[in-house]
Amino acid sequence: MRRIARLALLGLVLSPALAAEDVRQNLVSDGRLLEIHVSDQFSETSRQHLVEWITTLSGALRTIYGHWPRRHWQTVISPAPANGDDPIPWAEVQRGKIDSVKFYVSPTAGSEELKRAWTGYHEFAHLLIPYQGRGDSWFTEGLASYYQNVLQARSGVIDEQAMWQKLYDGYQRGLADTRFHGRPLGEVSRGMRQEGGFMRVYWSGAWYFLAADVRLRQQSRGRLSLDKALEQLNRCCADDSLSVPDIVRKLDELNRVILFKSLYDELVVSTEIPAYEPIFASLGISVKGGKVQLQQQGPGVLIRGGIASGDAL
Repeated sequence: MRRIARLALLGLVLSPALAAEDVRQNLVSDGRLLEIHVSDQFSETSRQHLVEWITTLSGALRTIYGHWPRRHWQTVISPAPANGDDPIPWAEVQRGKIDSVKFYVSPTAGSEELKRAWTGYHEFAHLLIPYQGRGDSWFTEGLASYYQNVLQARSGVIDEQAMWQKLYDGYQRGLADTRFHGRPLGEVSRGMRQEGGFMRVYWSGAWYFLAADVRLRQQSRGRLSLDKALEQLNRCCADDSLSVPDIVRKLDELNRVILFKSLYDELVVSTEIPAYEPIFASLGISVKGGKVQLQQQGPGVLIRGGIASGDAL
């Protein structure tokens, strides 16, 4: 059965001052609190669309390990200039005592348009690890790039076919970014803000998490998954501030595997995005003319479907 978001709307708490200067609405789920702060510069209709959008995003995030990563967190939404086609031209995560996801949203964007935008899923996925925010950008951006597609599928915004197509298209963008071929990923990642190489960095990281997810599921016959590994990390260390080397060591230790650290050591020195085709083939995915095709039978079909739905085998 498809494990889709079950946001506890019965725990919805509406601020009494919805139309006042501080426009705030709370969502409560499993005893965890999400504050939604929306600028009063948005119209009342836009504010309703924005709350609906955040409700969808936060519900999708719960499909990873059954609850939100933080007991108390917030999202802050401000208006962006209504120019261009991007409904969310800027967003960022700010870590602190209360983690905050900040969005700058076009005032004309509707709830369905926002739900189809990848940016919200990407930013929320950053919260899945207790990252200290320094070094190894490829790791945290890869996590968000992988899960932005998985979360869209689990929320019902796209189907499984579209999810794998988006992942394929992302790897193709990464492979097309050839300016830094021959240079180790760690080096390219450190210089990304100054030199570029975003696609190489982001999609190398996304390859890491796809590879880890598939290996966990295959080797354990569905007992383990990336979702479950991250749940263990959250249970242990949600309030910590860890470096990426700390995170990969913890993931191996908590899940009793030898995977995350060895895969990290392999990828950080890689000089191009590793081949994704063998992983796709093991999941019953082929590509013809740039279009992903999903086999309906074979040993990888259940694993592939489990990634998209969140279901265990």
